[in-house]
Amino acid sequence: MKMNPQTRYRIDRMDCPTEERLIRKRLEVMDGVIRLDFNLLARELTVCHQLDDPQPITAALDDLDMAPHLLLADTPKIAPQPVIDARQKIALVVGGLAAIGAEGLAWLSGQETSAPVMLLAALSILSTGLPTLKKGWIALRSRTLNINFLMSLAVIGALAIGNWPEAAMVVFLFALAETIEALSLDRARQAIHTLTALAPDTAEVKRGDEWRTQTPEEVAVGSRIRVRAGMRVPLDARVEAGHATLDQAPITGESLPVDKQPGDPLYAGSIVADGVVEAVVTAPAGQSTLARIAAAVQQAQAQRAPTQRFVDRFARIYTPAVVAIAILVATLGPVLTGGTWRDWLYEALVILVIACPCALVISTPVTVVSGLTAAARRGILIKGGVHLERGRLLKAIAFDKTGTLTRGRPALTDVAALGGMAEEHALRLAASLDEPSAHPVARALVSGWRERQPGVTLESVTAFAVLPGRGVRGVIDGKAWQLGNHRWIEESAVCSPELEARLTEVEQAGKTAVVLFSADGPAALFALSDLPRPESAQAVADLAGLGVRAILLSGDNPAAVRSIAERLGIEDARGNLLPEDKQAIIAELKTRHGAVGMVGDGVNDAPALAQADIGIAMGAAGTATALETADVAIMDDDPRKAARFIRLSRRAMSILRQNIAFALGIKALFLALALTGQATLWMAVFADMGASLLVVGNGLRLLRE
Repeated sequence: MKMNPQTRYRIDRMDCPTEERLIRKRLEVMDGVIRLDFNLLARELTVCHQLDDPQPITAALDDLDMAPHLLLADTPKIAPQPVIDARQKIALVVGGLAAIGAEGLAWLSGQETSAPVMLLAALSILSTGLPTLKKGWIALRSRTLNINFLMSLAVIGALAIGNWPEAAMVVFLFALAETIEALSLDRARQAIHTLTALAPDTAEVKRGDEWRTQTPEEVAVGSRIRVRAGMRVPLDARVEAGHATLDQAPITGESLPVDKQPGDPLYAGSIVADGVVEAVVTAPAGQSTLARIAAAVQQAQAQRAPTQRFVDRFARIYTPAVVAIAILVATLGPVLTGGTWRDWLYEALVILVIACPCALVISTPVTVVSGLTAAARRGILIKGGVHLERGRLLKAIAFDKTGTLTRGRPALTDVAALGGMAEEHALRLAASLDEPSAHPVARALVSGWRERQPGVTLESVTAFAVLPGRGVRGVIDGKAWQLGNHRWIEESAVCSPELEARLTEVEQAGKTAVVLFSADGPAALFALSDLPRPESAQAVADLAGLGVRAILLSGDNPAAVRSIAERLGIEDARGNLLPEDKQAIIAELKTRHGAVGMVGDGVNDAPALAQADIGIAMGAAGTATALETADVAIMDDDPRKAARFIRLSRRAMSILRQNIAFALGIKALFLALALTGQATLWMAVFADMGASLLVVGNGLRLLRE
């Protein structure tokens, strides 16, 4: 049977760019191999090929001693190998003690080639150096200049010139540093794993009249599940019965618990803090919001950011260049300076160890993945390192109004009695008329009444009727009342000049006006408006603090748009816009400001989101379209996260630059010391592995952002 053109492997012994380059050199030249996609931190390799059977690929990976595992759709999860097992710990202890013993004996006796010194050195090399020497031999066979080959060559050269204690200590330090580096990288892996391990292993599912425990993978869409206090939601679902308070922070990054009642969505991985709910499953385990977030983060880490692509290109030139310098030092050093061949050969060996660009190459993926993971933990899903890097360049962000900076639904803002009637009574009459209506304005007026008059009951309404495009009417206590818009007031001939002026004033403020009237004339005027979210003003202020200009774009009437803009402190606000108008404005803003972002709902604003340098979708939790199409998806409805994304991007780029400076600076320093004959193999190991540990630790700081 013909295999899928994409074959995935888990590579248990792929821990750093050294192994990636080795695999790339072996597989890229194979017939039928089209492309290799590496996910270094997940230890995964995807091979795009035209082979009927991937066996040649597997055999090549086995030959490189990479411990590959073929991953199929139905392959059970493979438990990752521990970073360091008991045997390796014993080997490190024995190797370290033997290396220290060899150095001590050599220092006391002044002889580096005595039998006891050589015996202890050999024990240390056999204990900790065999894996490095084996990898070095594989690199030699593959004609690859990597750290294992260069270290092996340096150790063999040191033994050849009689530096047995130093050879042993260098091998031990290299093995120790590699172990620490692997542990550090494993921390980044575990941080990613926490995103994918939030869903519980079991779900309570109703079967007939009984509740049974099943794995989430066994639960079909449409099944009824139960989630109780203290439990995690196993699958995406919709509440059918019960009430509960849920902690959705793992999914949306919201800091406060959210109340859930019938009709509300539940996201897999969220935690029930209080209450019990029964819900109907809306998506299978592999397609839940949590699963899509995990898949997006996994795909994002596999993409190479611009800085990483530059570093990779630089590394291809750097290593051969430094190896050439080492050869020149070994051959020309004695001729030009008059020193001994042995001394200059030793310095050449030092330069060989310095030649590996491990620290430089590992610095970018660790930093990028740490940034992606830190953002995902806080409900900001960044779809790749390229967007993480480019976020810092944004000079302006355009916001859609409705549902982005505002709540997306009207709310009662003003109540004014007109004919001597008390405001409380007028509002009660209006709410009684609107209560049977499903219109958003009617629902907002009723909600406003409930907030202002809790515990009060509504009047009984008879002869209720809805007049589309105008309002509602009904009879209360034998009197006919109407509640409607400006058009109906004018058609009913009850619109006095005074009322007309007040209606115009309300509408110019961007609000919707509703009038309660009867045959006796108007009784009350109500104003409703789509109010800004509580976080919106802070979101605009945060952007201003970063030097980023906020622009408001909306299809709503210009008066409403200006009103919201003034309340939020936005100077540039534009209304009456169609989707294509927003797209054109984004293009205009890019010529004026430079890099521009667009924040919208991910559906209606699709053209503008696509036109922007970075499209940011709001409220993406549970919305497959936004998760799949946006460059950045904010999982909840908090617009402040736009500024947090830019701040994280700037922080990530700062750390990337620090890491590149650390890696190149340390290498340059020790290369200069080697060229002047002042560096030792010990120093070279610290220059390479010490720099690697430094940049990995620095990159991991983003996890705390």
